[in-house]
Amino acid sequence: MTPTVVLPVIIGGLYAAGVYLLLDRSLTRVLLGFLLLGNATNLLLLSAGGPAGLAPILGYAEPEEMSDPLPQALILTAIVITFGIAAFVLAIIYRSWRLVRQEVIEVDEEDRRVARRSDTDADDIDPDDLAPDDRPAMHADTFAADNEVERGLARQYSGIPSDDVDLPPTRRRNR
Repeated sequence: MTPTVVLPVIIGGLYAAGVYLLLDRSLTRVLLGFLLLGNATNLLLLSAGGPAGLAPILGYAEPEEMSDPLPQALILTAIVITFGIAAFVLAIIYRSWRLVRQEVIEVDEEDRRVARRSDTDADDIDPDDLAPDDRPAMHADTFAADNEVERGLARQYSGIPSDDVDLPPTRRRNR
């Protein structure tokens, strides 16, 4: 039997497309990339199993003619793992859509600000020595809305319920 180059090229293409999609900020593309990586891994395991043979049942075929059941068991395991992680990513996509009405992860300026901080231990810092933006919430000299921008944001989001509040109320029957 002569080896073919088609299957390794397909596996490489699936891996390349999967990694490309994983590097995007869209969670839907991340999910598709992960599914492509899972399918490429399944094909890789299948091709590593060798040529097709007869069922590995004792007395049905000679040991040389039997196929190896280990790659098939590994593929079934990989399918279950891919399904579980895909369900988890779908739940993250749904939660992101419910919270901010988009599934694209934006750059978080608060994370960048925290990353620029110095590497000092939090126990060694006096809250009074911190810049006003770095002080903990409800510090002695902070108020709920210190400036006009914060008051405007508080007014803007005051009527918007969180994703847990807009569930229909349960009816209690008085008995």
